Formats: sequence, structure tokens, C-alpha cells
Amino acid sequence: MSALSDTKPKEPIASRWNDQLAAGMSEPELLLYRSNLLGSDLRITNFGGGNTSAKIMMEDPLSGGQVEVLWVKGSGGDLGSIKLDGFSTLYMDKLNALKGRYRGLELEDEMVAYLPHCTFNLNPRAASIDTPLHAYIARKHVDHMHPDSVIAIAACKNSEAITQRVFEGELGWLPWQRPGYDLGLKLEKLSQEQPNLKGIILEGHGLFTWGDDAKSCYETTLQMIKRAEDWLNANIKQPVFGGQKYQPLPAEERAAVAARLMPLLRGKISKTEYKLGHFDDSDAVLEFVGSADLAPLALLGTSCPDHFLRTKIRPMVLDFDPTAPDLDKLVSGLDEGLEAYRADYTAYYERSKRDNSPKIRDANPIIYLIPGVGMLSFAKDKATARIAGEFYVNAINVMRGANGVDTYVGLPEQEAFDIEYWLLEEAKLQRMPKPKSLAGRIALVTGGAGGIGQAVARQMLQEGACVMLTDIDAEALEQARADLVKVGGKDSVAVVQANITSEEQVAAIFGSTALRFGGVDILVSNAGIASAAPLEETTLDIWKRNQDILVTGYFLASRAAFQMLKQQGLGGSMVFVGSKNGLVASAGASAYCTAKAAELHLARCVALEGAEHGIRVNVVNPDAVIRGSRIWDGKWKEERAASNKIGTDDVEEFYRKRSMLKRSVLPEDIAEAVYFLASDKAGKSTGNVLNVDAGNAAAFTR
Repeated sequence: MSALSDTKPKEPIASRWNDQLAAGMSEPELLLYRSNLLGSDLRITNFGGGNTSAKIMMEDPLSGGQVEVLWVKGSGGDLGSIKLDGFSTLYMDKLNALKGRYRGLELEDEMVAYLPHCTFNLNPRAASIDTPLHAYIARKHVDHMHPDSVIAIAACKNSEAITQRVFEGELGWLPWQRPGYDLGLKLEKLSQEQPNLKGIILEGHGLFTWGDDAKSCYETTLQMIKRAEDWLNANIKQPVFGGQKYQPLPAEERAAVAARLMPLLRGKISKTEYKLGHFDDSDAVLEFVGSADLAPLALLGTSCPDHFLRTKIRPMVLDFDPTAPDLDKLVSGLDEGLEAYRADYTAYYERSKRDNSPKIRDANPIIYLIPGVGMLSFAKDKATARIAGEFYVNAINVMRGANGVDTYVGLPEQEAFDIEYWLLEEAKLQRMPKPKSLAGRIALVTGGAGGIGQAVARQMLQEGACVMLTDIDAEALEQARADLVKVGGKDSVAVVQANITSEEQVAAIFGSTALRFGGVDILVSNAGIASAAPLEETTLDIWKRNQDILVTGYFLASRAAFQMLKQQGLGGSMVFVGSKNGLVASAGASAYCTAKAAELHLARCVALEGAEHGIRVNVVNPDAVIRGSRIWDGKWKEERAASNKIGTDDVEEFYRKRSMLKRSVLPEDIAEAVYFLASDKAGKSTGNVLNVDAGNAAAFTR
């Protein structure tokens, strides 16, 4: 288990434009190239934030004539990964005609409904609310970015004067205003009145820059960001954040505190919706959480709307003294601290709500700051939790810069509320697809590098869960991780190499799972071996090895899972991958059969103790899962072939014919059964056994 800090120095922001690569590109392709370059560096804009656009002459599919078309990043896209189909396309003449429909600031939201009527060439990509901000700037190419260095200047108390001082008239300045149609008109007016401007800073928000072609626009954006960075670095006052109050704990101690805390917090904030967690103890975070001004700065909240929408109006600062670390005291104060935060959030809602405001949302914090330890972030999925943390790091950088040269100013409370509960944002939330059946759940799969383990992990990922795989085979485990990332994405898959027969290593598995995802909801005990030998040839080593892995390993994993599930208080599910041999004895396999029988009885015992805590424990009994199974790759296959007096190539066919249904059993069949028992579909089942063996009368449980 390790911390997540990253102290690698970053290269200065510099142009990565490749003239040779760009030479053969069309105008839309140049826009895409520019967008991907900008979005690939989080110092330029955060994930999902910022917009790019180009006004391009194109052939009208109706008239055949040339018309000016606005290409602009569509709603919900990310610049770093956007493709051409991520851009909205709109007729510029129709966008200009919309000005005649505008009825004033109080009714500006109605203008969004007109945007689909401006669509060029039936493009299905929905236009974002930022479209007018790009359309009406009187330049061909426009970038809107959220660089920390520029927002730091934008969030200063004396933002306008500092903008003039730093950029010497090359950038204009507009006071804070919620993004929308009216702001688009103000941007148009300023860009027309001052044609020599290279861009505009929006107070408390971000940067607009422009150019006559894609390359010059891109390089102007970088130049302005670097100029802001250089000025801040040269003028920032020391010490930042009021100086350092606490030194960080050592990395392993930070990780241990976070791993202990995250399941407890997760349980307390997941009563109505499962949350997933992320831990960050990067240098920027540690500097902030250890500073003298942590509490007052955290109370001010963030400034940039993009930061705020991801992180809530303010974080929760946990009461922890790293000079005398008392984790039990911290834990005992969680309920009181969370209740105070919820009460404060509810009061903010009541003060700020309007007649048509949506009902109050989840009042729990998203960001948790721990002096000497780092930052936790929780959200409905792992990627969102990680991104929320990244956005708050952006906010830290902004506060660092603004307070270092002037006085940081957060978003006014009413403005913050009007963005958080904006009816247009609410409509976007309502259009989100229904969560998958295991959304927000965390599954730990032992023996994860094997055929059944990978099939189970794949099924869990497809149903929306995050998955931690553990296995003793590091090489196979890494290959499994690489394959499963293609299914669930890098945020949802993690691995930890370990031996489940070691009490210390099992504890480390669960600590790593808590640190990576926030806790655990589903344990799939699947680690396995197989051995066959007549009783007289069964050595004590063979006997002990079966007992160690199939009994002791399952005991250690289930005990650790039980403890974490109880801490969370959210219930949970354990599924043991057993074997037909746990019910039916086989000659020549006494060590294996006995261990599998013990496994089955262990599951029933844990089910008895788990019921009062909502912890369900069930067993899937496979038989003869040969394809994809590492157990059958080795000596076991030879032993079973010899026992049944057949060739090794005939084993699968032998077992298929032996079954009542005359069908082969595949890893995917076991995965489907495991998923069913782990999910809410089997929410009223515990202590049960589900055979997946294509039919074996001797294994009938009734």
C-alpha cells in the first residue's frame, strides 16, 4: 500500500505544434488537432473544461453554396480526447439572427432552446451553453481555457488592475457573469471595440484567446498562460497560505490513515447512493492542508464555475493534528463533523433557493481535507471522484497564486448557488442514463489472473462496478489488468500482487482496495489450486497446500472483508467460488475435496454471522471449467486424464459428455452466476449454493 504523491517536475508549457503533421489537415482537422493539444495538459484546462471553436466556410448541403459554419466543442466533451464528432456545427447566419430573439438577461436561458434550430448538416451533437461565447467573438478561431495561472489573476480582489499590469493591454477584462447568451454579446462588443486584443480574461472564471488561424490561436493561448505563470512566479509572496503549520506525515503513514478512514466515511455518505473514493497526497495538496490559512481559505470556496460544479461550494476540513496523530479521535468526530457540514449546506440552500429551484441535492461533502495527510474526494463513480480531486487541486493552485500576489476572492454565494442549481444544469443531470446495476460498487476478486477470475471481473465491470484483482502471479495479473482496462477503463481496474495465505498480505490487499476505491462491497473468493493423488500418495505438503489456499486463504479474505463491510455499514456480498467436489467426493483427490467441503461450510458459517449486518454469503459450485482455466493447464489435467483413463486432449469432451445437459461449462458461465449472487437481484439469498456444472445428479443440494 503506497501513497499517491507525484513530485516529478513538469516541463514548462511550450508549443507542441507540428507544422509537418498539420500541413495536410483540413480546417476541421486543424481544430481537432489544436483541441487535443490543449486538452492534453491539465495546466491549460481541466478535464471536460474549456472550449475551442473555428468559423469555417463549408458547402451548404441544401443550396450547394458556401456558408460560414461554427465548429465548437459540443456539450459534455473533453478536449484531450475529443474526436471530430464531438463538435457541434451551426450556421453562423442563423446564430447572428438569434440576436433578434433575445429578450434580456433575465430570460437568457431560453436562448439555449434556439440552438438546435441553427444546426448545420443535421449534426446530432448537442451545442453547449457556451456556444454564443464563441459565436459572437469577431475572430475565426477562439480558445476558452481554464489555466490555474490565469484564473489566479482572475480571482484576485484587484483582478482588473492586475490584468492590465501583467498583459499590458493585450488582454481585455470583463467582470464576473454566469456563462450564457448575454456574456456572449459582451464578448462580441469588447472584441469589436478593441480589435487589437489577443483575448479577454473573465473575472473569477478563465481565459478567452483568439487568432486568424488554428496555429496562431493555439500559440497565443500558450503565450498568455506562460506570461501569467511567469508573472505569478516572480511576484508571489512567501510564505504561501500563511506559512506551514504542519509537516506532512511520512508517505506510508498518510496512506494508512486514508485507508482506515475511507471505508468509514464512505459508509456514512453512501446511505442513498453508493460513493467511490479517491486519495491525493500530492505536493500541492500537502502544502495546502498543512498551511496556517487552511480553514479560512477552504471556507471561501472556489471561484471558477467548472471547479465549483465538481467540488461543491466548499470542502470539509477534518479535525486532525499530525503532530499528535489520534486516528480514533478523528474517527469518533466524523458523525458530528458530517452533520455540521450537512446543516451548513442545507442552510446555504435555504438562503439561496429561488421559486423554481430544483430540490436540494445530496448535502454530503465531496472534498475532504486532512492536515498532514492529504485530500479525499468521493463521487458516484471513480472517475468523477478522481476528477473532483483534480479540480480542487486546480482551486488550490488558484488560491496559491491569487493570495500570493493579492487577495483571493471566491465565488459569491448566490452566484455559486445559481450555477449549482441552474435549471439548464438540472436538465442535463436528468438526461443522464440510468446507472448500471453495480454502479458505485467495489468488487475484490482473488485469483483474479485466472480464467474464472478475469471473467468475473469483466462481468462486474460491464455492470458498472470497480474491480480490484489480486493474484500471486504478478506477470499474469498485469496482463489481466491490461486486458480489463479495455473493458472498464483505467479508473475502474486495479491490481495488487499478494499471497492470500498470508495474514499480513491479505490486510494489505484490503488496505490497497480502500485506498484506491474507498472500501469494498463484494468479495469474490476465487483463488484456487487443484491436486489429485491416491490417499496413500497424498503427502502432508499436498494436504497443507490445499488447506492453506482453499481454506485458510478463504478464511483470511472473508474475515478481512467482513470487518470492512461492518465498518461501512452498507451490507455487502461475498461469493465463494467452490467446486462440485465440495458436495461430491472424488476418488484420488481427498486433499482437494476436503478443502472444498470446508470452504462450503465456512461460507455457511459466515452467512450466519453476516445476516444481521446485511452481509450475504453464497457459493457458486463449478465443475470442469477447462477452457481459460490455469488450473487445467498443468498437472491437474494430466492427473484427471490418468484417473479417467483418457488422453489429455480428450478431457473437455469427457466432462461434457459426463454432464446431464451434455454442455461444456465456461468461465463466463461462472461469472454470470457470481454476478447474480453478488447483485441486488439475489438480495434475499444468503447461505445458498448455486451449481454451474451442466447437471450432475450427485451434486444436487436437495
